[in-house]
Amino acid sequence: MTTQNTHGTAADLLALCEERGVTLAVAESLTGGLVAAEITAVPGASRSFRGAVTTYATDLKRDVLGVDSTLLAQRGAVDGEVARQMASGVRWRLGADWAVATTGVAGPDPQDGQQPGTVFVAVAGPEGRSETRSLNLAGSRTEIRTAAAGEALALLRRHLDAAPQGQESRKYPENPDQGASHSSLGER
Repeated sequence: MTTQNTHGTAADLLALCEERGVTLAVAESLTGGLVAAEITAVPGASRSFRGAVTTYATDLKRDVLGVDSTLLAQRGAVDGEVARQMASGVRWRLGADWAVATTGVAGPDPQDGQQPGTVFVAVAGPEGRSETRSLNLAGSRTEIRTAAAGEALALLRRHLDAAPQGQESRKYPENPDQGASHSSLGER
């Protein structure tokens, strides 16, 4: 997906958010802010975009987003459940209706036993709606990161298109992933 295509997707996504009166947030690892950059490149993004957290370091996934420390120790940061918990955590932390997260290996070296191009994107929304997608992307480090950002935006857009209108809640529940095996997130 090219930057022009991701910019168009971000603009369409933000228009849909504004139309529905919902907000969104982003948690990024391998994309390092690319998803947030695409969203904030659209004029008026602040009407729907709450913010983003780039948790490149594994301990920040735990400490900031509430990803289960046991999960991180057993599977590493490049994992579908890690992506799901990142999305859920940033949704809770930033008080958004919808959130999307990215984690993976951009290369050139493997990480956590995963090869470059191994990517997970996840979305979290109201009423426990979520989806995690596993991707096997090819190309350079830049191409993998750009494609991952585009896939994250597209996944979020598909969920917003499919969500019933008027059911988004502004009451932000406790982080469903926060528990005894997580780091303490403190009060939002």
